[in-house]
Amino acid sequence: MTLELPPLPPGRVRDVVRAPDPVLSRPGPDLDPTDPETVQLCADLVATMRVSPGCVGLAAPQVGVTGKAFCVDVSAHPKTRTSHGLIVLVNAVVIESSRNDKAREGCMSVPDLTGDVKRASRLTLRGRLPLTGETVELSTDAFEARALQHEIDHCDGYLFIDRVAGAHALHARKVYLAGPDGPPPD
Repeated sequence: MTLELPPLPPGRVRDVVRAPDPVLSRPGPDLDPTDPETVQLCADLVATMRVSPGCVGLAAPQVGVTGKAFCVDVSAHPKTRTSHGLIVLVNAVVIESSRNDKAREGCMSVPDLTGDVKRASRLTLRGRLPLTGETVELSTDAFEARALQHEIDHCDGYLFIDRVAGAHALHARKVYLAGPDGPPPD
């Protein structure tokens, strides 16, 4: 049940932006998924995610670009129940969601903290594929649903720390996995 993606060009590993950089709190505009710059951005997001141990997703603002594009791949994560493999979408929106659950999240852009965040455990989203611009709908649940919402939040100018119930729901990160510049997983 993997998502059929068009072939992306080779990606370049980019630096990951960290809070409080203002690009992380700016809602991004829709992007043209067929524009060569957007296609390259998507390839770069995948390349950067792949070299960051434990990372399951990355959004355009995290590499300093204000725009709605992200990638997610939870297929190797132990919490995964449903996986569509590598997901790369532009201008994605949640069109249906249900069953909220609270769970711990971390982020490469907020490397020193994790937080308890309530998110829908089932969702359907719609987005466009890079390169072809084809519109796709995807329904998923559990950890993959959480990861997708986390990345859509980045595109809309929110960090997980904006979604926690209060200071009591924030925690110092206990385990760090080294990435290209030492940040923990997203």
